[in-house]
Amino acid sequence: MANSGSRILVTHVGSLVRPPEMIPYLEKIAAGEAVDQAAFAACEAEAVKKVVREQADVGVDIVSDGEYGKSGSWSFYILRRLTGIEARPLSDEEAKDPDSHIIGGRDREAFPEFYGEYDKRVLSSATRHTRLHVTGELSYTGQDEIQRDIANLKAGLEGADVLGGFLPVVAPASALPNAVNDHYPDEESYLFALADALAVEYRAIIDAGLYLQVDDAFFPYMYEKLVPPMTMKDYRDWAELRIAALNRALEGIPPERVRYHVCWGSWNGPHIFDVAMKDIVDIVLSVNAGAYAFEAANPRHEHEWKVWKDVDLPADKVLIPGLIAHSTNVVEHPELVAERLMKYANIVGRDRVMAGTDCGFSQSPLGARVHRTIMWAKLKALAEGAEIATRELWG
Repeated sequence: MANSGSRILVTHVGSLVRPPEMIPYLEKIAAGEAVDQAAFAACEAEAVKKVVREQADVGVDIVSDGEYGKSGSWSFYILRRLTGIEARPLSDEEAKDPDSHIIGGRDREAFPEFYGEYDKRVLSSATRHTRLHVTGELSYTGQDEIQRDIANLKAGLEGADVLGGFLPVVAPASALPNAVNDHYPDEESYLFALADALAVEYRAIIDAGLYLQVDDAFFPYMYEKLVPPMTMKDYRDWAELRIAALNRALEGIPPERVRYHVCWGSWNGPHIFDVAMKDIVDIVLSVNAGAYAFEAANPRHEHEWKVWKDVDLPADKVLIPGLIAHSTNVVEHPELVAERLMKYANIVGRDRVMAGTDCGFSQSPLGARVHRTIMWAKLKALAEGAEIATRELWG
């Protein structure tokens, strides 16, 4: 996971805006309509090849498949790949209880008019009106889907001018957030069973020679939902159990092949109740990963680069701060990207920083927050900023 030794490498968080040729298929799938599966598979495979080339063209070194193979959001895609889960409509009583909803918290309480409009645009009916229940043994059944994703990315990598490829997966804390455990005797048993199921997907990616990126937005986000009534200690206990489950899923996987990505939910809202990075950085670093990706361009968190001055980052670890935002159509100037990079490089060393993004550009197949053409301009600015920082750091 280390840098090249002579320049700052460029990557991103994974999800990219889907191309026009995929949209008709995705719209039909979202509407519950039948599609020609063979034609869709061929379209998807060709789209992945194309998006790998497009990433290379704008200067990305470690590329993804754009998460084109995921049938749902960055996290809920996993519902198609696990057994033992049932989505049930909220009862009238549950509908009135904020704790029953996946999306809640103090931000929405403070800005009800904004979120009343926002949620109608960005949340599916299923997200708003159902809750997941664990009703049986959790096991992984997505072997065909993950092997398809692996094959598509590896085909795209053939002959591409890049240094490697990664596939994002979901962490235990984010896979089934707010699910009701109706099967396992306790929370630890449930989370460790979930980890064992997710580990099948994790290892398939590693066995294929790709990098593994574990996405974990719900771990930081849940602070604003849980505290209060929880205390900070209660929340940290809650988080540490889920990180223990993640490390269980990562057992036997070389840390240098793993990237761990956290964000604060990353939607383009106020975020004034986010947990501070200083309060969770030790938990983040307890994940057995070689690199840590996090939001750093987000204006609620950009100032937190200072946190790393007080962190004893292990010598074999790399930081991937987000230097461009996925939540605005404003294209960052390359010199700003370089300045942001330099702050981290001057703290932890030039060989231990990669240029990244705050989050994915498309939280679901049809859920982009920037225009596709602007996404590519942003990634190009990211690469140009890394070049500027490289000149300053290496001369």
